[in-house]
Amino acid sequence: MMQSVSKLVDSKITATDGEVGHVRDVYFDDVRWTIRYLVVDAGTWLTGRDVLISPYSVTHEAQQGHIPVRLTREQVKNSPPIDTHQPVSRQHERQYMDYYAYPAYWAGSDLWAMGGLPVLPPPLPTAVETQAEIQARDKDIPEEDFHLRSCGDVKGHDIQAMDESIGHVSDFLYDPASWAIRYLVVDTSGWWPGGKKVLLATPWIDRIDWADRTVFTGLTRDEVKNSPEYQEAVPLERAYEESLHAAYKRPAYWSANSDG
Repeated sequence: MMQSVSKLVDSKITATDGEVGHVRDVYFDDVRWTIRYLVVDAGTWLTGRDVLISPYSVTHEAQQGHIPVRLTREQVKNSPPIDTHQPVSRQHERQYMDYYAYPAYWAGSDLWAMGGLPVLPPPLPTAVETQAEIQARDKDIPEEDFHLRSCGDVKGHDIQAMDESIGHVSDFLYDPASWAIRYLVVDTSGWWPGGKKVLLATPWIDRIDWADRTVFTGLTRDEVKNSPEYQEAVPLERAYEESLHAAYKRPAYWSANSDG
């Protein structure tokens, strides 16, 4: 069942030996629309520092408001420092992945390195990488290769349809198994007095102008008006998703013929 990204915020992160902190933001990659990190405020335990938690470390017992991870507080404490107030480069991500011995999620065509879910492979024998090997591996990664976006920053982005604006981003819905963001929640009240909230599937996004904070889609205002209303208090069921895709005459992401 889909979950709301906004409900991830303030969730408590618990390591195997105690609390780590609480989620203050979520990073997704702008290529596959998948959540890659939880940005965690460690509070007074690690004063003045945020840490990143990957879905690779989240246990299956995660639930709303509480996210256990397969890490110790010492592991989190010694993880590579990352300035979350600046764009996170692929090189910084590589350092993070190397530290935790996680496979690079961007390797391959699936959402995650080993398939569609953030599942870790069996441990391999530890090998010491030489400095020359590290440099050779990283030489093709541009210094400013940025792919991560903040859900907190994208909230409020204007959404431009084929004819006019249809509203702004108010939330995101993601699949808690794969961590893929499936929909943007669109608040249409800015142009449609008394208007409803609707869902915009990520495959229906043509492009995003990050500088102008604008999301572009090939839909029209009339299509949006005639689409099924999204009600946040009602769990999102597959029957609703089917009616949504049928209204827009778009293939479903769960279909074998869909690229989503």
